[in-house]
Amino acid sequence: MSDDGSEAIDRPAARVLLLDPAGRVLLLRFVDPVTGFAWWATPGGGIGPGETAEEAASREVLEETGLRDLALGPCIWLRETRFEWRGRRYRQTEQIFAAAVPPFEPSREGFLPEEVEMVREHRWWTADEIERSDDRFGPRRLGRLLKDLLRDGFPPEPLQLDS
Repeated sequence: MSDDGSEAIDRPAARVLLLDPAGRVLLLRFVDPVTGFAWWATPGGGIGPGETAEEAASREVLEETGLRDLALGPCIWLRETRFEWRGRRYRQTEQIFAAAVPPFEPSREGFLPEEVEMVREHRWWTADEIERSDDRFGPRRLGRLLKDLLRDGFPPEPLQLDS
């Protein structure tokens, strides 16, 4: 519970690890306009009413990157994270899918009004760059997880991540 007595809002979400042939992953830099808290994460967001996780994943990639014709791969990771956004507390359960994509220049044309304010940039990252960076990432161990994925391939069942 937050200090104001409100409960965390449950939010199911879908995210996509977009991997190019060089093993780079496309991340978005999110910034909370209230607190200034910033972190890098994969494209993704809330699953809408009546929407499957796969549908939400594809929709979010289109909205946040402009990429059409996404060949969504398997769900590789599951994660629960708790965070505050614009003064509200959330408990988000994520299904994180993988997708092999060609390198492309992301577009902001499909951004919703709130995304224009909160998504500050897109960037292709290698696992080594993530591990060397002082920036925050979601999941926290993204560099190590990406290295393991590139070495071992997709897991037969989604891995439960710690955060």
